[in-house]
Formats: sequence, C-alpha cells, structure tokens
Amino acid sequence: MKSLVKPRAVVIGGSLGGLLTANTLRAAGWEADVFETSSKQLESRGGGVVLQPDVLDALAYANVELPDPPGVMSGDRIYLDRDDRVVEQLYMPQMQTSWSLLYRAMKNALPASALHAGETFVDFQMDGEQIITQFESGRSERADLLIGADGIRSTLRQRLLPEVVPVYAGYVAWRGLVEESDLPRVAADVLRNRFAFQQGDGYSGLCYLIPGENDSTVFGERRWNWVWYRKYTAERLAELLVDRNGVKRAFSLPPGSTKRADIAHLREDAPKWLGPTFRALVDATDDPFMQPIVDLRSSKMVFGRAVLLGDAASVPRPHTAGSTAKAAANAHALALALSSTWQSDVTIDSALTRWENQQLQRGRLMTDMGISLGDRLMQIAR
Repeated sequence: MKSLVKPRAVVIGGSLGGLLTANTLRAAGWEADVFETSSKQLESRGGGVVLQPDVLDALAYANVELPDPPGVMSGDRIYLDRDDRVVEQLYMPQMQTSWSLLYRAMKNALPASALHAGETFVDFQMDGEQIITQFESGRSERADLLIGADGIRSTLRQRLLPEVVPVYAGYVAWRGLVEESDLPRVAADVLRNRFAFQQGDGYSGLCYLIPGENDSTVFGERRWNWVWYRKYTAERLAELLVDRNGVKRAFSLPPGSTKRADIAHLREDAPKWLGPTFRALVDATDDPFMQPIVDLRSSKMVFGRAVLLGDAASVPRPHTAGSTAKAAANAHALALALSSTWQSDVTIDSALTRWENQQLQRGRLMTDMGISLGDRLMQIAR
C-alpha cells in the first residue's frame, strides 16, 4: 500500500460539471472540495437536460440518488410545419429532466464541508508534486490536483490557454420554461408525451416536458421547456446582451435579466416564424432567457497537475444534447483513472495522460458533430 492518506482535488466551479467531478472523485477514494464564485444558489439557472446514459452511469458510480422517476419520458419525435401539421413522426423514447433536479441531487450528495461558495479562483503554483490554489479572498488550498470545471468562462482555462476563447457561431438559443397548466390546452395536446420540433428557413424550435416545482413529474405539475434558435448579427447580439439593468453580459442572459423591450420584440416576431403551438409557448413565458451559441475547443486538457474538464475544455453545440453528458463522461473517466493511484504504483501523472488522450478525442467528435448539425440546421455556410 502506497499511502493511507487520501489524495485531494480542488474543483473550481459549483455547477453540474464541478459537482459531477467532486462526487465521482470521492467515490474513487479521493477527497474533493468544490469552490464556486457565486455566493448564491445556482438552482434558478438552466432549463431542460436530456438524460443521457453517460450522466446516469456517472451518477450511479458516485451513488448519487435521483428521484423516481428522475424525469419525464417522451415517446414520439414530431416535426411540425407553420400550420401545426405533423410532417414527420418517429418513435424515439427518451427521458428529459431539469438542470435544477440534477444540481440538487449532486449537491445534496456532497458533505456541506466540501462546498465553498463565494470563492473566486485567481492563480495557482506548484510546490513539488502538490499544487497550491489561490483565491481572491486570500484563501489558499493545497492539493494533489486542480480541476477547472467552471464552464465556458473558465478562469483556469484563461490562465492556462488565454488564446482559446469562445467564438460566436452566428445564432442564439432563446429559452423558456412554462408551467404545464399555463399553456393553452390546444397547444398542450399537440406537445404532451412528445419531443416536438419546428424547423424553417434558418431557424429551429423544440419543446419537451421536464419536472416541475420540487422535481414533480405529476401530470399538471410539470414544465414545458422550449428553445428557439435564431440568427443575429454580432452587433445585434451585443445589444441583446445588455440586460434590463443596463449591465453588459459576456456570455448569456440568465432568467429574469432580459430587457422588457427585447421580450416584446421576441413575441412580435413569433407569428412571423412560428406555428400556433410554438407561438403559444413564447406567449406563455414570463421571462425568456438567451444563450449565444459558441464554439470552443482546447488542444489540451492536462497541464501537469491542473486539468480542464467539461465545457471548460470544449463546448459542443446544444443540438448534440451532449454538454452535460460530456462533462459526466469526463468526470467518470477521470475518477476511474485516478481510483487506484493512491494505493498502487500507478502515478497520478500517468493516469492523467491516458485520460487526456481519450477525452480529447471525445471532445473533438462532439464539437465537430455539433458544428455540422448546427450549421446545416441554421443554413450557415462556412
């Protein structure tokens, strides 16, 4: 036996990627602490998540308990035209869940002592085989591994690869959540138990049901999760990213921050683009929020004892339904690679090398697929 002392990881980022990483590493016999810049709960962020096998595998490995059922099943995929006629129908059963359900389950699985809110990563330095992480508060943490799982705006990636930045793909995703009972019955009857799409000339919409308040999957208590992809120039995007308080947002507009005038314009545009069912979704949403679609891919994920994971390393476009799944696969594979390092002759560095080779390939495949799907869907020529 090499050591009776568990190795330790410092994880930057308290969203899904960071929580997945901490839970899987702790299941592998490591100590793992999560440090999140925001001092507030993150549960209001995000919307729907397609529950992919990679996510379920990672959560099962980490013994994270999900509600039963953990989401809402859909059976058919339907494609609607502008008059709400079903032009294509395929049986493709899958389960959709909510960002907040996954967040709460993973956060509750960690001891409170492992969660550190209001801590902003600043820098790191090596001390022999250990890494010392420094925070804006003056705090410092010593560990065997530093993991940047802090998403597209990763502060660790900015430190390691300052030249790798998100590149706007030319379109955005407007998103909204609607209480199941707030949608007119005629629209609900078209959508219920289905994964619905409407596609047209350079735009696309989709909708499915997810758990509602308190993760309820009871009929009438769920939520409609919808997305409307639209093209905007970079100049128009810059205008949209100014929130209702006049603050320029760098990457997205979270729920409750979109200017009222922009919401009004979105609703005015809906009849020009969308059929009755998708128009009803937009009209029923109090606070639509917006995420620019971007491309980002790092050429490396391992830098000595510092590691990039999930969206901090590469960002697949949402058409792959794979961002959370990729983070889960990264985290699960990392935990498996490191599980024997503290009680065998396998070194952390050799385990990281093998892990990086596999996960870089996964990231390349997913980002390439997302670009191909998105550009074809939105009719963007490169």
